Amino acid sequence: MNIEVSAKQKAAIERLIQIAQSDTGQSRRVANFLLAWWNAEECGGFDLCDLWNVDSAIADDMVTVFALLANLNSYPDDLGYSEQFERIVAEWRSALKK
Repeated sequence: MNIEVSAKQKAAIERLIQIAQSDTGQSRRVANFLLAWWNAEECGGFDLCDLWNVDSAIADDMVTVFALLANLNSYPDDLGYSEQFERIVAEWRSALKK
């Protein structure tokens, strides 16, 4: 199944990537969310209750991406985001690099 990513969905992904590359409590939660998409087994899962601990605009972007994932059947690197996700892993999961 080939699902097209809308401009709204792409923008949500890119905002979340930018937030995950920062160093705040919200950034950690966003990184957890994104990395659960990329490789939950190695990078860990995402606690849905963390939606309560991010700004509503960030939560809205997470919901947008989650809805996309329900039908996308693709990983972020399939969409051209492998470099950004590798940086997120390096920042938030440095133990995985060893």
